Amino acid sequence: MSRLDYKIDLFKPGDAAGVARLFREEYGDGYPVKIVYNPEQLVAAFENNEYIPVVARTPDNRIVGFSSLYRSAPHKGVYETGLFLVSPDFRNTPIFGMFCKYAVKTAPTIPGLDVLFIENVCNHTLSQRAGILFKHIEMAIEIDLMPAEAYASNNAVLGRVSTVNMFRTFVHRPYDVYVPEIYEEPVRYIYDGFDDSRALIPSKAGIPSGGPTEITTQVFDFAQLARTTVNEIGMDFDTVFDAEQKRIADKDCSVIQVWLKLSWPWIGAVVNILRDRGFFLGGILPRWFGNDGFLMQKVLQRPNWEGINLYTDRAKQILCFIKDDWVRTQRVDS
Repeated sequence: MSRLDYKIDLFKPGDAAGVARLFREEYGDGYPVKIVYNPEQLVAAFENNEYIPVVARTPDNRIVGFSSLYRSAPHKGVYETGLFLVSPDFRNTPIFGMFCKYAVKTAPTIPGLDVLFIENVCNHTLSQRAGILFKHIEMAIEIDLMPAEAYASNNAVLGRVSTVNMFRTFVHRPYDVYVPEIYEEPVRYIYDGFDDSRALIPSKAGIPSGGPTEITTQVFDFAQLARTTVNEIGMDFDTVFDAEQKRIADKDCSVIQVWLKLSWPWIGAVVNILRDRGFFLGGILPRWFGNDGFLMQKVLQRPNWEGINLYTDRAKQILCFIKDDWVRTQRVDS
């Protein structure tokens, strides 16, 4: 028996303690997704389809690799592929590619799954290449998403790390989306390469005078990241949004993201308000709310542009759109 014998296998409840051990050996207690350390929570999430994990196990039942599909968007039909970790002794094996293959093979069997996506780090292009191999398409780039400390085992990481978000559609559903005038060129470019059909309608409506604005924010302390979801828009949007930004100002966030809905005829007016506050283009989030979402982002220091490595010409063009918009939206005194 080879020292590196292993097999890719479905997660079983008895694996949860081994998963916690794997992450603790690599990160101590510092991994930001805490469910991996809690066997009871991981098993419960597995049993209700919130997490669909896969492991690499040795013949003596040691867990030497882990990955999972899991829900991380407002719409339950969107699953992320992530939480990849392979024991150092096994990193020169095909485990990572086998995990990706498993995810794509499993996705069509999951009840209610519409879309699969992955946040591929940009400090190297290995995972981006895997995304292309498994027919994922670049739709957004999250600038400076994670701190360098998240990759402490890789001394080559200098500065915050961006991710390119790649999607693959499994349940196709064409529908209309509204396009902010300021972003017509990048939105058309991104949708031109997408694997589902959208009818693009110019966004010309003003913000409605109906109900109040509803927003929620989640702060990820380890990543120094705040994500604000705008659920409903009212005439009070700018006031409510400014109050929320003031509330999180003392949370020591380096990056603030805002998720909007491309199903709003008034999305253009909302985008203009955010751009006036230093937010810039992030990209498109397919099926994020059932219908497509739109990512705006703000980085509170100069972004680590030099640390972004992209594999395809498509991703490089999306980054050009994003960087150009960042330049246009930054105030001289910021």
